[in-house]
Amino acid sequence: MADTENSSTPSSAPADSGDSGGVSPVGSGGGGGNPFASLNNIGSIMKSQELFLPLGIVAILVLLLIPLPTWIMDFSLAVSITFSVLIMLTVIFIHSATELTSFPTLLLIATMLRLGLNVASTRLILSDGHTGTQAAGRVIQAFGDFVVGGNYLIGIIIFAILVIINFIVITKGAGRVAEVAARFTLDAMPGKQMAIDADLSAGLLTEEDARKRREELQTESAFFGSMDGASKFVRGDAIAGILITFINVIGGIIIGVVQRDMALADAAQNYTLLTIGDGLVSQIPSLIVSVAAGLLVTKAGITGGTEKAVVGQLSGYPGALGIASGLLFLMSMVPDLPAWPFMTMSIAAGVGAWFIHKKNEARKIADAIAEQAKEDEEVTAAAAPAEEPISTALQIDLLRLELGYGLLPLLNAEGEHRLTDQIKGLRRQIAGDLGFVMPAVRIQDNLQLPANSYVIRVKEIETGRGELRPNMHLVMDPRGEQISLPGEATVEPTFGLPAVWVQDNQREEAVFRGYTVVDPSTVITTHLTEVLKDNMSELLSYGETQKLLEELPDSQQKLVEDIVPAQVGLGALQRILQNLLIERVSIRDLPTILEGAAEAVAFTRNITQITEHVRSRLARQLSDANTNPEGIVPLITLSPDWEQAFSESIIGQGDEQQLAMAPSQLQDFIGRVRSAYERQAMAGETPVLLVSPQIRPYVRSVVERFRPATVVMSQNEIHPKAQIRTVDQV
Repeated sequence: MADTENSSTPSSAPADSGDSGGVSPVGSGGGGGNPFASLNNIGSIMKSQELFLPLGIVAILVLLLIPLPTWIMDFSLAVSITFSVLIMLTVIFIHSATELTSFPTLLLIATMLRLGLNVASTRLILSDGHTGTQAAGRVIQAFGDFVVGGNYLIGIIIFAILVIINFIVITKGAGRVAEVAARFTLDAMPGKQMAIDADLSAGLLTEEDARKRREELQTESAFFGSMDGASKFVRGDAIAGILITFINVIGGIIIGVVQRDMALADAAQNYTLLTIGDGLVSQIPSLIVSVAAGLLVTKAGITGGTEKAVVGQLSGYPGALGIASGLLFLMSMVPDLPAWPFMTMSIAAGVGAWFIHKKNEARKIADAIAEQAKEDEEVTAAAAPAEEPISTALQIDLLRLELGYGLLPLLNAEGEHRLTDQIKGLRRQIAGDLGFVMPAVRIQDNLQLPANSYVIRVKEIETGRGELRPNMHLVMDPRGEQISLPGEATVEPTFGLPAVWVQDNQREEAVFRGYTVVDPSTVITTHLTEVLKDNMSELLSYGETQKLLEELPDSQQKLVEDIVPAQVGLGALQRILQNLLIERVSIRDLPTILEGAAEAVAFTRNITQITEHVRSRLARQLSDANTNPEGIVPLITLSPDWEQAFSESIIGQGDEQQLAMAPSQLQDFIGRVRSAYERQAMAGETPVLLVSPQIRPYVRSVVERFRPATVVMSQNEIHPKAQIRTVDQV
């Protein structure tokens, strides 16, 4: 089967033709097979890029183990030089250092290739060096004869200079830069990660953007850490080149004199020229790769191609070029110095300074014209304000936050304390938690308020008020006890807890003592959150309900068409959603709510009963929302006596049903519920009040009067897989 799949035989050929041509035994008559099947398989292998790197590594190992003919040695040296030049040019043209995260791997491969060629050339030099300077190939011969002029002393000096430049200057500097960059990058990682999390929580980033930035941060840290270690490859390569050259010279002279019966001078001439040629042909690619490594690690703060960044920054100051031109002109006037080189460079620098100056002036004029046009447009727009129509007075702000003039700096605060950013994050959080798109909050100043006061209005009716200290922090004890820190005593505006305003220098001490510390913007955002949750049912208008249906994905639109308005009217759906939001039940799973409503209308038109059926369909969601950190739903149950009392107190039929319980009995029930929940609060539990499905709406109507945050659920709303535990009974 493998041969058939890999074969490129035309589809019209028999299915087994490739197999018979590839595996037919001798004498079986395979003449009917495809004679080019093996060639096709080789072609498909060569097209696979995944095999290039393994084959290259194997080829380097071959260089270490198997003697090579001189023509393969020449070709391999050309490959080494080409590979090094390609790496350096790639480094120059990339826009950021992290675009070439494979550089440490490329550096290791280039080092292995050069060392493998050193071993192969050493084998040729020591084996055939007595035959002449062509023994190790024409490339090494050319470097030994042409580059150093046939004088091995000159070759030794040039080789030593190249090694010094590579080993002491470039490699050492690049290694130090890589080490410092890796250290700084790793030290900055926690702060960068916190900044990403802060932007995400404030709604400035999407989940996808945050994930990409985290991946870029991880890539950057891994890259500079790898470069810190990869710089040791270059350093070790330089040391190995020195040792190999020294060994080749000494070993070649000994072999030439002792084994080949050569004169000492001839042996020294032949083997030294060959060794120096070999050293130069390996050190030049090594020097090129070292320069590439230095360019890459020093490119960390540069954006764009290296050539554009360097030229652009050097040419950005025409004054510097002008001064350089003057200095070069003065040097051309010095006696005994050749005038024409300095005069030529002086003229070139002066002309360049003049052109850059003219270019900068033209850019400034264009920027000034564009800025003036923008200002004129703004003045024109502000000069003719249109008279607002009278109908604007009829518009109502669904949510409005009024601030005293002392709190206005909160709108322009820096970092995570900016009030507008926190409100953006609140809108995203509410949408994710409750499936309700929070209306836009209109923020305005109110000079009639005290300087440090604020007011929250829902449909222009005041629903919350508080007083803040802009440059201080609010400290609260989660247990509701008094604060033992010096400061201005107050009451937290949202939950009514005792609190203290403290200075910034006391913040760390408050956190150390286990207190809750919040800034003024967070106090307003928390208050706004609770006000919104208490009034979500009123903010869910007919139009918002329609918008929720329209924003469902295309795969759910068929469900909407079948149910609304044929089975459930839009107004009825709005009331069902409002009933859920009153008890802070998320309406994010709107398809399930629609399905439950469609099922319920088959046997009732009572909105309350439809809502109860929908709640039973949301059993998994309700159980999960009330599960404690231990994975258990804690319950307070009603005794059979109270179950019977509520059932007997329901009077009327259909939509006319209502609770008619004696006031004294209601007071007794309220007292027992309060006592049970106070006992559980002392134990650190927030249990659910569990009742039968028939009386749940009526029990909830009583409990919400004195404990609006208490969750009341029926047995139908407990998911079968939920783990429950009864902690008390009323």
